[in-house]
Amino acid sequence: MGFTKDHLLARLQELQIDYSKYEHPPVLTVEEQAKYVSSSEGTLSKNLFLKDKKNRYYIVSAMVDTKVDMKVLSQRLGLGKGGIRMAPEEALTELLQVSLGCVTPFAVINESARDVSLLLDQKFMNQTRCIFHPLSNDVSISLNTSGLDKFLQSIERDPVYVDLEANPVVGKDQPPDLAVYVPSNSVVVPELPNKTASIQTPSKNVSAEKTKPAAASAKPSKPAGNVKSAVENSALLVFKDPEKFVEEILDKTSALLLSEMKVENVEALTETLRKRLAPQFTNLAVMYKNKAYSEGFYAGTHSQPKRPQ
Repeated sequence: MGFTKDHLLARLQELQIDYSKYEHPPVLTVEEQAKYVSSSEGTLSKNLFLKDKKNRYYIVSAMVDTKVDMKVLSQRLGLGKGGIRMAPEEALTELLQVSLGCVTPFAVINESARDVSLLLDQKFMNQTRCIFHPLSNDVSISLNTSGLDKFLQSIERDPVYVDLEANPVVGKDQPPDLAVYVPSNSVVVPELPNKTASIQTPSKNVSAEKTKPAAASAKPSKPAGNVKSAVENSALLVFKDPEKFVEEILDKTSALLLSEMKVENVEALTETLRKRLAPQFTNLAVMYKNKAYSEGFYAGTHSQPKRPQ
């Protein structure tokens, strides 16, 4: 079982870290939080829980007005342009031991988060006090960065403050400036039970195929070398895999959502996302459909069983 907000606040008191506490109804967004915590109490923060393609995880904690470009951040970590995206909910509960809306730098107190990298906005250092959730989104606390640093050092974490808006050139002679903060260990998070069950349960089609006599199946002919090469080199090949197709959608959604964080009205944000994502998703869907059609046509013209003489 992970730390609770009461455990955390008790730890802060033990460390003699000065903080102010503000209780309020559960909130899921910074906009909701701002209704109950005045900006005069400190600077509000947005906290992102991210993962890369090698199952390494990151908490990025930034000031609300800091624009975090996911593609730039991914390149600076040495992961390429699309190497990082929002972590799934099961990783949130499994590693950080918190629920949705509760991501916070304080989550690294849990042993399960020992391999999670924490990147803090360097603009926090210029603020009198900063506001975070103490592992629960029905409470906010404000403290200065000296107090946050003292807490992190007490759990053997070196505070890492970076310029999250920087966009340095990354190339052969200019290595990624944040690559040193990529976790050395990957973490495999168990899937949710309903997902596991759906994978383990065989479909009716699979069972039916197993009952067919072996003689009834025809061995498909091998495609010609030039045709095979053309298919493998096709730009649409990535859409042959539904998981990659979904990842592409999630990457685009995450990047756009982060770029629109300054929008105060949630309805306006939703409308903006719809208008900007609709054309991109339509293109992806059309490409996926065309790929499926091409694969079906190819299979139909090259895998026909021989007719009896």
